[in-house]
Amino acid sequence: MNIKPIRSQEDLSAAFTRMEQLWGAEVGSPEGDELEVLALLIEKYEDEHNPMPPSDPIEAIKFRMDQQGLTPRDLQPFLGSSGRVSEILNRSLGMIKRLHDGLRIPYESLLAGVA
Repeated sequence: MNIKPIRSQEDLSAAFTRMEQLWGAEVGSPEGDELEVLALLIEKYEDEHNPMPPSDPIEAIKFRMDQQGLTPRDLQPFLGSSGRVSEILNRSLGMIKRLHDGLRIPYESLLAGVA
């Protein structure tokens, strides 16, 4: 096993090539260990060089609603009137704390792109 940090696109390509060769290696074997280390190195490089932007706050709310089978009416205990719910879903930032507390959506998602 000749593992080294990934510092360039060339290094990344070589890591992917080696990963393909190791794919399916048994967990705990030397090849499996190498595969696991390569996956971590690739993930670290990609996180640093191609970061995922935070999700859109309203899309995060809608996604959570979809996950939990909620309708806008179900948000009323957190936000108040149906008018307030519409205001939020139409991009008002007024009730972000209640959404965070009630639905446990991370602030980072709720406030993405606000500042």
